[in-house]
Amino acid sequence: MPLWDEYRDLIKSDVADIKNSGGRPAGAVTAAMFLKEFTESYPWIHLDIAGTAYSDADLVALPKGPTGVPTGTFIEFVRGRVS
Repeated sequence: MPLWDEYRDLIKSDVADIKNSGGRPAGAVTAAMFLKEFTESYPWIHLDIAGTAYSDADLVALPKGPTGVPTGTFIEFVRGRVS
């Protein structure tokens, strides 16, 4: 994700050090900018899973509500990296 300084302006706050949301424009990017503030020099990633975390309608294999899809995806990612 691009973490350009211009995006930092979207999480500036008048009442706090920073906001945890930059709003709809560049939402995933501003979420990553927020996390970056706490990582110091540690390697890190931002997994933007909000889009698949919840369903507003019944699906073929899943009822309406929380899907659990991001959890399974992340587990398979880790399994693929461990040998």
